[in-house]
Amino acid sequence: MKFIISSTALLRSLQKISGVLSTSNTLPILEDFLFELKEGKLKITASDLETTISVELEVDKFENEGVVAIPAKMLLDIMKTFPEIPVTISVNLENQGVEIFAGEGKYKLIGHKSDEFPQIPILDNTTKIDISGAQLVDAFNKTLFATGNDELRPVMSGVLCELSPENITFVATDAHKLVRYRRHDLKSEKSDSFILPKKPLNHLKNIIPDDNDAEVKLEYNESNAVIIFDNITLICRLIEGKYPNYEAVIPQQNPFKLSVARKSLLNALKRVSIFGSKSTHQVRFKVSGKELVLSAEDIDYSSEARERLTCSYEGDDIEIGFNSKFMLDMLATLDNENIIIEMSAPNRAGILLPDDKDENAEDILMLIMPVMLSQ
Repeated sequence: MKFIISSTALLRSLQKISGVLSTSNTLPILEDFLFELKEGKLKITASDLETTISVELEVDKFENEGVVAIPAKMLLDIMKTFPEIPVTISVNLENQGVEIFAGEGKYKLIGHKSDEFPQIPILDNTTKIDISGAQLVDAFNKTLFATGNDELRPVMSGVLCELSPENITFVATDAHKLVRYRRHDLKSEKSDSFILPKKPLNHLKNIIPDDNDAEVKLEYNESNAVIIFDNITLICRLIEGKYPNYEAVIPQQNPFKLSVARKSLLNALKRVSIFGSKSTHQVRFKVSGKELVLSAEDIDYSSEARERLTCSYEGDDIEIGFNSKFMLDMLATLDNENIIIEMSAPNRAGILLPDDKDENAEDILMLIMPVMLSQ
């Protein structure tokens, strides 16, 4: 097995799929890339058992087809050092010896037999959705930060996708915060739902081209989902289980409405939270009239901060505590000029909404649970 390929084309492809490689593998073969040369096409695959990602690229010249597993770290490390030059990779399929020829250099390493590498799942009875790269990246960017890490509640460590003939909804929550991101310009012929795991989604949002023209194909069945774009195919196992009834926790009656410039609140919160408790991240929101006062203190270090903002407010005076870390994540994820915070009581969840309703078919709601105010 032998082929010649551009060093930068190979490196770029390896970097796109290397994000699924895990440092704590149960199987040593999962530390390898699987190289498969067939009919002048090179297919490279990486897997962590839960997620498998492949990239397909053209080679300049080739002799003899074949399959071999090559250690990923060593290959990535050497490829990063090359300028744009042709690289020849030659594999002895009898002893899995791999030789790399680049410029005046010759490098040898030992590969592994491909039969130990996990089989790529073949999906039957799938449902297909076409979606643009920009829409999918937007959905992941606006929900992933709200997913949980609790191993006892695995369903909350992923993003719920709800399909209907009217819209597609993406939901993420960790019980302290929640995001419901709905797109009315995306529809499905039938109503359905499934939970996508966090790790492959984090990887995908970094490699899917987020321009409007890039089309992404999403297929799924009861156990797996496959996402295809450009020359990349990612297959991941869906999270099993029933997602919590998120609609039930969204309070419907929120008579107090605070409207404020998003960037002003974001920057003030960044400053004030520096002086707050590093364990609770508590920041006090005190609203009266057209004034919002943010305050935080850390009794252990005798530090405190207070900042006043101008706002528009309807409702009774209220004093409520929020986790500044969660609030900062939400404000950074939104991109609207003004936001609305809807509240009803100091011990009930607050709702964040964009003030200027977009005309691009997006509908986003964020929920944040309050923290008990320390007197």
